[in-house]
Amino acid sequence: MSAIAGVYYPNGRLVERTHLVKMMDSLAHRGPNRVGIWHHNVVGLGQRLLWTTPESVGEFQPVVTPAGNLVLTADARIDNRDELIRALALPAELPDSALILAAYQKWGEQCPSKLIGDFAFVLWDGRRQILFCARDPMGVKPLYYYHSPGRIFAFASEIKALLCLPDVPRRLNETRVADYLARSFEDRAATFYQDILRLPAAHSLSVGRGQARLKAYWSLDPTREVRFASDEDYAAAFGEIFTEAVRCRLRSAFPVASTLSGGLDSSSIACTAGKLLVAGGKQRLHTLSAIFPGLPAEDLPKIDERRYIDAVLQAGEFDPHFVRADCLSPLTELDRVLWHQDEAITAPNLYMHWALYGAARQHGVRIFLDGFDGDTAVSHGLGYLAELSRTFRWPTLVAEAGALASRSNMPFSPRQIIWQYGFRPIIPNSVIRARRRLKNYSPVAAGGAVNPALARRVNLAERLQQSPGNGAGLATTARTEHWQSLTAALIPYTLELADKATAAFSLEGRYPFFDRRLIEFCLALPGHQKLSGGWTRAIMRRAMAGILPEEVRWRFSKANLSPNFRRRLLAGDRELLDRVIIREPHIIEPYLDIPALRAAYNRYASRPMHTEDDAQTVYSAVVLAFWLKKTGF
Repeated sequence: MSAIAGVYYPNGRLVERTHLVKMMDSLAHRGPNRVGIWHHNVVGLGQRLLWTTPESVGEFQPVVTPAGNLVLTADARIDNRDELIRALALPAELPDSALILAAYQKWGEQCPSKLIGDFAFVLWDGRRQILFCARDPMGVKPLYYYHSPGRIFAFASEIKALLCLPDVPRRLNETRVADYLARSFEDRAATFYQDILRLPAAHSLSVGRGQARLKAYWSLDPTREVRFASDEDYAAAFGEIFTEAVRCRLRSAFPVASTLSGGLDSSSIACTAGKLLVAGGKQRLHTLSAIFPGLPAEDLPKIDERRYIDAVLQAGEFDPHFVRADCLSPLTELDRVLWHQDEAITAPNLYMHWALYGAARQHGVRIFLDGFDGDTAVSHGLGYLAELSRTFRWPTLVAEAGALASRSNMPFSPRQIIWQYGFRPIIPNSVIRARRRLKNYSPVAAGGAVNPALARRVNLAERLQQSPGNGAGLATTARTEHWQSLTAALIPYTLELADKATAAFSLEGRYPFFDRRLIEFCLALPGHQKLSGGWTRAIMRRAMAGILPEEVRWRFSKANLSPNFRRRLLAGDRELLDRVIIREPHIIEPYLDIPALRAAYNRYASRPMHTEDDAQTVYSAVVLAFWLKKTGF
């Protein structure tokens, strides 16, 4: 976790050092250990460093080549160091920024495709008079920019640094507000500021005097397949890649922590990391767990995972810590959260992670492993049922549906599973759209209490209708379904949000399940390795034999965190909800249908445990109101 920022004036204007200083000061929380600024004539780059890896402790950025014609600033952790060091004939002790610079010298603008890890970097190529920017494949590291062609290009790890520049305007992006209220994340470049954009994940951007070229340098290949002779061979290959994804994220000069919920994802990371640290003679892994002992008895079967957490802790050497999430409100420290996020956010469970990050920081941790969305990375494999249906393998479809119904907690019979996951996905889109028209389905109504006037101004209904998640693209195979999930816009949105939340505590979040090598491997697996005998994520369960406790390895249930969200939002911040929605709605009135919002609030307040969608609508409205007031829009 570090911070980068800079500015380039293609019109010949000279960079003012005071502007760079202001930008870097605004990002001090991301890099408290060292600050570096370089500027020459029309271009200036800055970096704030957080020491994490052993190599970073002696690192100085921006990095300048001896000839002075290449200058790099980077927020990066490169995981294929050994491969790059061999290919580029470099000393083993070089920091990651030096590897990126050497990769650019050898491969030019193709270099991001050669890098494995999480990164956002910007490089000034004085020979070509080009500023070259790149962001990692999954979008873990954020990068924002403002571009007025021919005048200025400015970039930063967070929006607040861009707003330090007098040339960067502050205009509200109403389309983004509408998307936010409709819970749409499909626009991967837009922000809440009209003229400030984010560089999409897996993209590079080249900016010169007369050009700005945006290019995707990597994408998942949905046609690639891997084949092995047996289930055991598949599991062994998965275990090797997964262990490497965890191992390279343990590279640290400081203590490491991991979330531990008791689920398959976080438990697999914690157990693997714990064994690797002990084998390497390193300090024991800190584990951070949210617990809910104060919730009513009827909620605990849905949310309480202490049984599984304790099973993991008994199986290894850990330093465990617990956070009482049942004592927190989803709006905990909202002012501070929004300062770090720079935008209104849709993140109803962030308050729990916020508390876990704070606890980790208290114990001297700088690296925070997270099992975020292992479900998507490995895949439950339900698309395999559509594949069986489409290829007329009906006996296998019936057998898998029956096994799935008996193992899972899904409220479906085998016949319902066959229809929902076997036949419904292969119905043509035209039929689905016609059925929705007959039922008067409205994507705007499905997305919250958006002000109708705002919806009309930004063509919200059309935007939602055209979004990939609105019935576009048939998931007729396990791989197609998996690819659609992995390429969903919600993933980089959530990773970017998590990056800024961990940065608030000077932590670096690391996500083993979104290792590029692991997701490429998992996507290429045949469907029967994702769903087998009614077991979802079958390959992972097999690979974790001897690593996970058996009751965790074969658990099918998953914690539902919504009971705590719904109870604590109302109990912890009722006065704030009343003020925003009932007494002072003028702030959000241009963007929300206030009568519809109040109706949702009344339904939620009267029956908080029966109206999850209404609770989310209320939460989003209050967060938006708070952000609008804070920013002065």
